[in-house]
Amino acid sequence: MESKWIIQTLTKEQEDISRELADKLKISRVSADMLARRGILTAEEARMFIRPDMQRLHNPFLLKDMDKAVSRLSEAIDKQDRILVYGDYDVDGTTATALVYKFLRGIHSNLDFYIPDRYTEGYGVSNAGVDYAAETGCNLIIALDCGIKDAEQVAYATEKGIDFIICDHHLPDETLPQAVAVVDAKRKDCTYPDKGLSGCGVGYKLLQAYCLYKNIPLEQLNSSLELLALSIACDIVPMRGENRILAYYGLRQLNVRPSVGIKCLLDISKVEQGKVNISDLGFKIGPRINASGRIKSGKDAVRLLITDDLQEAKNIAEAINDYNDDRRNKEEEIVKEAKTLLEADGNNNQHKATVVCGQNWLKGVVGIVASRLIDSYYRPTIVLSESDGIASGSARSVGGFDIYAAIDSCSDLLSSFGGHVYAAGLSMKSENVPAFKQRFEQYVAEHILPEQCFPTIQVESEISFADINNKFLRIIDCLEPFGPGNPRPVFVTRDVCNYRYTKTVGKQQEHLRLDVTDRTGYMQGIAFGKGELAVHLQNGENVDLCYELGQNTYNGYTTTQMMVKDIKLIKSNN
Repeated sequence: MESKWIIQTLTKEQEDISRELADKLKISRVSADMLARRGILTAEEARMFIRPDMQRLHNPFLLKDMDKAVSRLSEAIDKQDRILVYGDYDVDGTTATALVYKFLRGIHSNLDFYIPDRYTEGYGVSNAGVDYAAETGCNLIIALDCGIKDAEQVAYATEKGIDFIICDHHLPDETLPQAVAVVDAKRKDCTYPDKGLSGCGVGYKLLQAYCLYKNIPLEQLNSSLELLALSIACDIVPMRGENRILAYYGLRQLNVRPSVGIKCLLDISKVEQGKVNISDLGFKIGPRINASGRIKSGKDAVRLLITDDLQEAKNIAEAINDYNDDRRNKEEEIVKEAKTLLEADGNNNQHKATVVCGQNWLKGVVGIVASRLIDSYYRPTIVLSESDGIASGSARSVGGFDIYAAIDSCSDLLSSFGGHVYAAGLSMKSENVPAFKQRFEQYVAEHILPEQCFPTIQVESEISFADINNKFLRIIDCLEPFGPGNPRPVFVTRDVCNYRYTKTVGKQQEHLRLDVTDRTGYMQGIAFGKGELAVHLQNGENVDLCYELGQNTYNGYTTTQMMVKDIKLIKSNN
């Protein structure tokens, strides 16, 4: 499906800001425009954005209930109460669990951790988890990246004499769980200035507050900032404010002195230490950690992240890599089956939404399958797995469409559901699937906007190859780490033609190696999956390119190259 390129424009106010930034920072207008689009108003703000400072983290006691949380944690440590660190099974939950566990084991020996089983317990705090805490003599549970919607389980724990500290970042219900402390910046009565923390980030704030309360040097806590970077990269939280600071220093630490567990993951993923970026964490390291919970148990991921033993780390990393291979194979099988089911429907191309249900599909990968189906059909998608009379699965949305509201409109057909605008989980009786499919399709058809029915690429600006010089590249480097709220810049260059050696590459000649010019300069690049366009360039046709800028290292020599996202033949634009 052809993507629409949306070239971002500056407001009159942003244009004035850009001119001033260009003058004071002695940079090009293209570079200054990038800063202005990110809400940077002054040269001083630009310097602070480019050079994040740990001293600019907010006081953790500004979070509602943080004083109660620290008081109860301090009491537990002083009394040698047994503490259970309880986290979700995804990257955010496992990194949060590892962060808090690693810190606490340095000052407290009566400690354990727990990750629920995705298939037998599901998301969040489970009664089985509370039972485990009771059986092992725990007096306090610290819930990380979960708990905000688990009022019944918290009440169940209270009956067993177990206290709860909840550190979450998801939207709460109107009534909060009756825990000793509920630390969540998204509480309506919480005035904390940064609402975008990851679950691991909230766990960090708890420990930061405890360090301040006990006069413990923060260096003791900040030795695990790499876990924050991993969490922030994978949970798709805003790369602004505290997240940017924590990710920046976490990446720096990870590139200089990673823990043995993460070093083993880097090695097995073929990511070069010293050159790790947010994309590497999000697309190479994170999926392997997630595969642990999808295929076997998230506990393996935590064990890898907390171990100091190299051989143990190698063994776990190899096992997790095998889980990831297994996950990919199962994902491919389900994608094929799902497409077969969809294409069997003669009206498939007229639908505004996708709801597909298969027998005993692996629930741990249906969210990924939904994303893959969006790549093919580009519409709000729900993938369900049916077993023992229950259909449960995951939903993924397209740009700007609120899939949570669409699911909520069918709530009377559901046993449970939860999530947010772009992603959700749900379950229902199998007998309700046909009615749900019909009503979900109807809701989407009535509410989706025309511009939400095709993929778009947000373009930073149109540039010529002559604009790409060392100073320009340094400015882009300074904008890292990238993420939501600070996207990696995407550029468009028009009227580009073959320079010398444009050709197809790859096992099936499916990719395109570009060697092109726009007559102001020339660039090389790679366009994955675009091999069929080689003949057009080789025959002298001109194209427009949409791309990011990256680096390519070959035989020890590093060059700048385009990572091409889209190519349009100029003749097709007329």
